[in-house]
Amino acid sequence: MSIHPKDLTISDYTYPLPEDRIAKNPLLQRDDSKLLIYRKGEITESAYRHLASHLPDNTLLVFNNTKVVEARIIFNKPTGGEIEIFCLEPDDKYADITTAMLQKGYVLWKCLVGGAKKWKETALTKQIVESGKIIKLSVQKVERRNDYFLLEFSWDDVSLTFVEILHLAGLIPLPPYLNRKAEETDKVTYQTIYAQHDGSVAAPTAGLHFTNELFNSLLEKGIKKEFVTLHVGAGTFKPVKAATMEEHEMHAEFIDVSISFIETLLTSNDTVIPVGTTSLRTLESIYWLGVKINNQSIFILEEGLGQWDAYNLPQNISKEVALTALINWMQGQGLKQLITKTQLLIAPNYQLRIAKALITNFHQPQSTLLLLVAAIIGNDWRRMYDYALDNDFRFLSYGDGCLLIDI
Repeated sequence: MSIHPKDLTISDYTYPLPEDRIAKNPLLQRDDSKLLIYRKGEITESAYRHLASHLPDNTLLVFNNTKVVEARIIFNKPTGGEIEIFCLEPDDKYADITTAMLQKGYVLWKCLVGGAKKWKETALTKQIVESGKIIKLSVQKVERRNDYFLLEFSWDDVSLTFVEILHLAGLIPLPPYLNRKAEETDKVTYQTIYAQHDGSVAAPTAGLHFTNELFNSLLEKGIKKEFVTLHVGAGTFKPVKAATMEEHEMHAEFIDVSISFIETLLTSNDTVIPVGTTSLRTLESIYWLGVKINNQSIFILEEGLGQWDAYNLPQNISKEVALTALINWMQGQGLKQLITKTQLLIAPNYQLRIAKALITNFHQPQSTLLLLVAAIIGNDWRRMYDYALDNDFRFLSYGDGCLLIDI
């Protein structure tokens, strides 16, 4: 009998990761990164620049075109101390991240605060300069909640949006495991070359390996590409501290997908391969949202997809039925874009519904991302990671990657 993902013990999904195997900086040439290929149990090595030769004919690659924002802001106290603010996601009053990012003069944001106990002042301020003009940015606490603060940001140039303020005042939020401060070069290297929509606090790192030259080689082979948007939240780094997954709350993230892309998924016979775990979660969430609509007389978009919906909804709905239900519902609502949240947890015993393979990096021990890899290749994840450790692969965000293909 298959074990339910709720009952999985995270301690079963660990491995030794020496500090010196974590890539602290990217390679000079993105597509020089090594590529481990797992195909039906066989492991081989290549490089990203040769990816086209390892993909099936009639492949459709799906990329996450979210853009990392400068979500870390340092404020100096009048006494000289520093308060570091990490902007997580907008307050629930905003319909979506894009709406919140485009607010002018004032916005409410959920944040982590470094040095919160030292923040006694009503408000903190800092000056930023734009085209020779000094702009005053202020922040004050609105409310402390369970694991974050709700903060109010305001600035005295109402022509500027919040995302423009972040570009001027903020720093790129590098993953904590890099154990270094962000450098100017990270603004470019910790961003995919196709990043488009501001909203993430972490890069969809599988896409960091792609270059224009690599895209050209994929095009020459006739490999298609499409884009979705999932704004990566800080929860992607949230450690699983619970003994079993039932006690771990999966982070919710915004997805934004066009109806034309969903129609492509419905009519295409291509092998759909997401680039990155965020693209995979978006694809699979699309399917389950369709199942949810097909299964309910009333569908509330704002509820999105819950952590366990994929395991509680009917399991025998075809891709065609699910996607058709979703498309029909969107057309009935007059929607060209599907914007909602997903908490989907992909873990062992999950069956892929849209994706047929995955391109991804190497992930942290005892993480939900490692569970996702185990869902695709089973217990072979351990053999694959052992191979990567034994053969000088670089790990985590700036590291190498793998192609998991089992068709």
